[in-house]
Amino acid sequence: MKSLARAILPSNFKTVIRHNMAKFDLAMSRCFSNKFLRARASWFYSCFNSQFGREQRAVLAGRNAYDQQQGIGQQSSALLRRNTHRIEKGLSMSPRRAVFAQDYIVETVACFNQCIECEQLCTDELNWAHDVLHHYFETVEQTVIVTQAQLSFEAAKSKYSARFGDADSGSDVTEAIKIPYQKHELQSSEVTAEQFHGLCQQRRSVRWFTSESVPDKLLNQAIETASLAPSACNRQPFQFYVANEQSMATKVAKLAGGTVGFADNIPCTLVVVGDLSAYALERDRHVIYLDGALASMQLMLALETLGLSTCPINWPDIEVPEQKMAKLLKLEAHQRPVMLIAVGYAKDSGMIPYSQKKTVTVLRKDIE
Repeated sequence: MKSLARAILPSNFKTVIRHNMAKFDLAMSRCFSNKFLRARASWFYSCFNSQFGREQRAVLAGRNAYDQQQGIGQQSSALLRRNTHRIEKGLSMSPRRAVFAQDYIVETVACFNQCIECEQLCTDELNWAHDVLHHYFETVEQTVIVTQAQLSFEAAKSKYSARFGDADSGSDVTEAIKIPYQKHELQSSEVTAEQFHGLCQQRRSVRWFTSESVPDKLLNQAIETASLAPSACNRQPFQFYVANEQSMATKVAKLAGGTVGFADNIPCTLVVVGDLSAYALERDRHVIYLDGALASMQLMLALETLGLSTCPINWPDIEVPEQKMAKLLKLEAHQRPVMLIAVGYAKDSGMIPYSQKKTVTVLRKDIE
């Protein structure tokens, strides 16, 4: 009906309707932002403005998917990743507590036991969890709960050994045991502050690309680098959907409103998609955007070092494009696009906006 109305109504009449609706929306938002009605803001977004509707549905779908999966997806377990990282942080504390993680160690071992049976689950993820749990039980003092969890872990190790070999001294299918380590053991980078600053200056939002295709090998290399970005409890609730063919890259890019005029020359488009099924509670609903953005910036810098240019593309929460993107990418209700990234080899003659950046004086605010 809405599309039919748009087709029938004169453009000037539609402009008047939009203008009046915007004025009404602004008036209602002012009313409900008043200090006396601020606590009733949900009334405004229930009765007068449905802009948060898709986010609410996605959060509910994510919670439901998390519950049905019990935190275990096909290739990765959000619960196992979160709890393993929590244990790692406990092992890394100084001074380290004699006993910790009692609230969730039984749950973690039970999840690990289930994950061993999931053949599609990432092997590296399982090995990491095994090594951290193995180190945990070697480290903490025994309590009733710890002993109960350790007995369950020892039983699970027999299944683990059947899949990966001897598990008595950590996973032997990897080069090193995946447990916390000291800072001095890290391999030091030779990149100077000046060089990194230069890389960030070099990375500009490029909108004009050559017709040269983007090698998948370079994309995978950059995605691997992006995976090293920090993530809340190491859950990494995102994926990179890749359209690495000219016509599909353009089709995907055109779903975003900010690509008018240059979408037709984009050889490769990535869609950063967040997964709300990684969370059991609403409080974590924004983490997909935080973690997705951290990884995306690292991805774009990595691509720059590989000779490829990028342009991050904003993805506002607008219902019709959201529906089209979900259909095109075959997304679940709990998956949400975070942003798009255009990738390609830059045209030397292509113009780039200067984009003056805010100064340190403007950006820095000291806490007193």
